Amino acid sequence: MKNYGYKPFILAVLLLLSVGLLSGCLFEGEQSLEKMDTPEEAVTTTPDPSSDEPQPEGEGENTEGEEGEGTEGTEGDASSATVAREVYLMDANGMVAPQTLELPASEEVATQALEYMVKDGPVTNLLPNGFEAVLPAGTEILGVNAKEDGTLVVDVSEEFKNYAAEDEEKILQAMTYTLTQFENVKRIKLWINGHEQQVMPVDGTPISKGVSRADGINHSVGNNTDIMNSEAVTVYFPAQNGEQVYQVPVTTRVAKGSDEYTAMVQALLEGPELGSALMNPFNEGAELVNSKLENGVLTVSFNENILTSVEEQPSLSDAALASLVMSLTDQADIESVEVHVDGTEHVFNEAGEPLAEPVTRQDINGAEAM
Repeated sequence: MKNYGYKPFILAVLLLLSVGLLSGCLFEGEQSLEKMDTPEEAVTTTPDPSSDEPQPEGEGENTEGEEGEGTEGTEGDASSATVAREVYLMDANGMVAPQTLELPASEEVATQALEYMVKDGPVTNLLPNGFEAVLPAGTEILGVNAKEDGTLVVDVSEEFKNYAAEDEEKILQAMTYTLTQFENVKRIKLWINGHEQQVMPVDGTPISKGVSRADGINHSVGNNTDIMNSEAVTVYFPAQNGEQVYQVPVTTRVAKGSDEYTAMVQALLEGPELGSALMNPFNEGAELVNSKLENGVLTVSFNENILTSVEEQPSLSDAALASLVMSLTDQADIESVEVHVDGTEHVFNEAGEPLAEPVTRQDINGAEAM
């Protein structure tokens, strides 16, 4: 006796299996597309809120306004919290310079820093007099993703392409210096709308290997510089806009083979290029006597010509101190600078305060922000 009841059951099972296999193929294709749209470098992790370093970030995160278990404080407290961040902007002379801004506290520090570099963006009401943002208006930060080798992949929207050719290197420099202030970022790579860029979109500057601080900023190379027998160093000189005095990084060249720190200080003492809008904060005849690095503190000793006043109170100008500290603490192994002057027991700043302790970059930035 034949049992015809099994045929519908078998057909139903076969139909269900076919639908399941087809659905699996469809979802696999969808996932592959998502992977193609996201930079290969992207490795999204949960940011460490206690760290100032940019953790890998990506699309799909929604950390704003969220409170996890054990979070203390109210929503009002969180929204009013700010943190000082160094953002590179363009000054009235067309030079890229850092400015310390008070930004809302955020776990996505790299993304936020870039967003505050966009023209007509959230930085507008925070811009110091004479400064402007460098990224084209309307630019969106689509993703910021970190690699273990220190590369930060920055994915921006198509609006990023709307800049003048003469601003291309300034945009690159501002982005690079802003993002490499974070300890785990050594270089950046640019993507536009999910596509890796081998050159910049307007003037064709090569960027396939990434851009780092080694590529320099605000380049100043004299006509008589021997390029083959010199090497690049970056030092800071003061500039002034109204009553505000601020420091501008300049990449210049020094003779090869010289001690790096000595060469940097010597470049500072020689001053900026003639005709520059930058100022020389050091007195004529000022000389470096010696320097010594120990436990992250670089001690630099000068002759008396470094001082602005010798008789009443041996003082060092604030601009000269800032140039020294900003330039030297850019080096990874220098955390602070201690200034000595031969024949003088104590050195004072312009406010009459003794420089009894090594000076850090944060000390300088805090003083300039006041």
